[in-house]
Amino acid sequence: MLDVTKIRKDFPILNKDDGLIYLDSAATSLKPKKVIDAVLAYYQDYTANIHRGDYRLSLMASELYDKARENVADFVNVSATEIIFTSGSTASLNQVAYQFGLDILQAGDVILTTETEHASSILPWYQVAKKINAKIEYVPLNNEGLITIENFTKAMHDQVKIVVTTHVSNVLGHVNPIKELARITHDHDGYIVVDGAQAIPHMLIDLKDLDVDFYAFSGHKMLAPTGVGVLYGKRCWLDKMLPLFYGGGSNARFDKQGNITLKNTPEKFEAGTPSIEGVLGLSAAIDYLRDIGMDNVLMHEEELSKYLLTKLHELNNVIIYNPSVKSGIIALNVKNIFSQDVAAYLDHHHIAVRSGNHCAKILNNVIQVTDTIRCSLYIYNTKEDIDEFIRVLKDVTLEKCIDLII
Repeated sequence: MLDVTKIRKDFPILNKDDGLIYLDSAATSLKPKKVIDAVLAYYQDYTANIHRGDYRLSLMASELYDKARENVADFVNVSATEIIFTSGSTASLNQVAYQFGLDILQAGDVILTTETEHASSILPWYQVAKKINAKIEYVPLNNEGLITIENFTKAMHDQVKIVVTTHVSNVLGHVNPIKELARITHDHDGYIVVDGAQAIPHMLIDLKDLDVDFYAFSGHKMLAPTGVGVLYGKRCWLDKMLPLFYGGGSNARFDKQGNITLKNTPEKFEAGTPSIEGVLGLSAAIDYLRDIGMDNVLMHEEELSKYLLTKLHELNNVIIYNPSVKSGIIALNVKNIFSQDVAAYLDHHHIAVRSGNHCAKILNNVIQVTDTIRCSLYIYNTKEDIDEFIRVLKDVTLEKCIDLII
């Protein structure tokens, strides 16, 4: 079990006097002092570019950067040569679509996805499909937005070349059976691309066991800085891919005739100066989570989620859209009040939640509503946070929201 009182002391923003109740970790997580210190140490003690200098500071930064890649790889049980640092999940997923998808797809091929996808996962494939006249098809979901093995199996056929899916829905919090989906996809000689942004921060992920072809995640949702992310790809596919960006650091040599010799994987994908402090902060975040234990993280969130759902069911002014969810993401609305008005009212009481469509703009076809309030939990949340959230939610009315606005 987590010692949440001790954990909360590690987060400077929670130790101020404004009484913040932060329930928006699915958007971005708070940062512990260990991560902040790692970023500051780079700026204060060894600021230098990596892999370019032959002096002490550069060598030190380069060594720590390379060790960070090994740390990330170990965290998800793959080779360090299969880990590419990017600016976030969006950059990672776009790279796969444009540099892998465009290369292997042909006219008439099918990209199979779902209506729960985040924009960064699905929009690049819309563009790829238009360029080569491929087709987009969707796996039918049940009435709570879940992918079932039965529905996925029925949706698969020999024209499906790429499956694009989220590991954990950023709106409904459902955990998809990725290992089984990967097996079925490979049985049909397809490739599977997974958006893992909402999974990596909350559960132990073994990418070798999942056997996915590509997996993307962002640092800022797992206690790390913004502006850094990861693309995992099987080495056999990465070696065949060309980079999306070209520049310093990605090539071994080039000449004025335009002949380019690229570096090996993964360096060939990392042109330009990377987010060095972001990568070091990501490594520190992984160390922090590893010390806590990912099994403990998951147990804590499942316990809080169950508690929150129980309390929400006691309210007669609330609609819950994922009542069977086990993860820390819960989607709801207050009856007859616009979600953003409720979010503003909650903020007046120092409670931070997300409102809107959460970048999943076609999910309304499944849950029959365009906007929701999303409450997302993490390691620093407590039952006391939930109790206060419920207390304020219980008292919210349209009149109170209007009074706050005017």
